[in-house]
Amino acid sequence: MLFLRVLKLKNRFLGLQKITPAVIFVLLIILVGLFSSFSVKKHPYYVSVVDMKYDSKQSTLQISARMFTTDLEEALKKIAKKDIDILNPKNKAEVDSVLFTYIKQRLLISINSKKQVLQYIGYEKEEESIWVYLEIKKVVKPKKINIETKLLYDFLAGQINIVHTEINGVKKSSKVTNPESKVEFNF
Repeated sequence: MLFLRVLKLKNRFLGLQKITPAVIFVLLIILVGLFSSFSVKKHPYYVSVVDMKYDSKQSTLQISARMFTTDLEEALKKIAKKDIDILNPKNKAEVDSVLFTYIKQRLLISINSKKQVLQYIGYEKEEESIWVYLEIKKVVKPKKINIETKLLYDFLAGQINIVHTEINGVKKSSKVTNPESKVEFNF
C-alpha cells in the first residue's frame, strides 16, 4: 500500500483532502497493465524446421528437426501421460523412446515412392529449441521425396513446419501449415 501513502502525500501537497475511489481504480488498472506486460509469455509464433540432406557417399538421408523445447515437452506430456523433462531427464532412455515414438508417428518420408524407416540418433538443446537427429540408411539417389509432417500439430493449431531438402547440391524448401501436412520435392 506504499502507492496509497504516496498518493496521500501528493494529495496533501496539492491541497486535496481525499482520494476518490475512481482515482484509485484508474491507478490500479494502470499498475496491473504495467506489471502484466512483464509476465512470462509464450512465444508468438509456432514454427518447426525439418532439414534433410542426402549423403551420396554413405547413401543416407540425414534428417534434423528443430522444435521449441516447451512446445515439444507439452506435446510429449500428452502422449506419455506424465511430465517429460527433455533438458534434465531422470531417465534419458525413456525420454529418447517417447521422443522417437512421437517423431516417427508424425514425420513420414517416402523416397522414390517407397516408404522409409527412420532411425533415431539423438537430440540436443540449442537456445530455446531442441534438435532431433534421425537418418535413413541405404537410400538410392532420391528423385522424388514425399514428406508428411504433423510435428506439434496435435498440440498447436497454428503450427507451421518448414521443410528443407538438399539432394546432390540442389536445395528446395516448402512451408506446411496446420492442417496441411504433405509436401513433395522432385529432383
